[in-house]
Amino acid sequence: MTASKENQTTRRRAPGMSPEQRREMIIQTAMPLITEYGHAVTTAKIARAAGIGEGTIFRVFADKDELLQACIAEALSPEHAMRELDAIDVSQPLPDRLAEAAEALQAHMDRLGAIIGSLGHGGGKYPGTVRGVGREESTTRTRAALTELLEPDKAALRRPPEQIAALFIGLLFTQPRTEDGPDLTSQELVEVFLHGALSEGAK
Repeated sequence: MTASKENQTTRRRAPGMSPEQRREMIIQTAMPLITEYGHAVTTAKIARAAGIGEGTIFRVFADKDELLQACIAEALSPEHAMRELDAIDVSQPLPDRLAEAAEALQAHMDRLGAIIGSLGHGGGKYPGTVRGVGREESTTRTRAALTELLEPDKAALRRPPEQIAALFIGLLFTQPRTEDGPDLTSQELVEVFLHGALSEGAK
């Protein structure tokens, strides 16, 4: 009886959802499943997880490939990271600001890496979302947001904020992983970036 009422509620709510809202809901439902199953994920599985009929997916996506492409574009989109960067309190000390920024950007990269890694390709099948304009736009917006975080300390920087922002992105996106030691925390990464590799006693 309860299940029947829930199904009726779901059916009543469905018409009130716009195509764009339904598309977004399907994408958000699909992304963790893609991370888990990769290209083997089925639209039937996604539909079950979303609580909708499989046919509903094909009313907003032409086929599974289009849905996968939309999920990659969502993972690549910097919107969530930008909101987190914009929310950072610029009255904090610079190291704290950069540490928060590093955490937000690392989470964004981990999310993208999980999707791309699960699909087992470097974006070749989806050139417009992973290689090219999408990535360039993401990098440009990220650099602009970091530049704003650096502006309050402009007088203390050796180089213009724009250049410092680009250097920080380069370090963050390319920091090496080693098997014999833990990854740097955001605070440690920022400390090395701002003060160099030498310890205080060695300077």
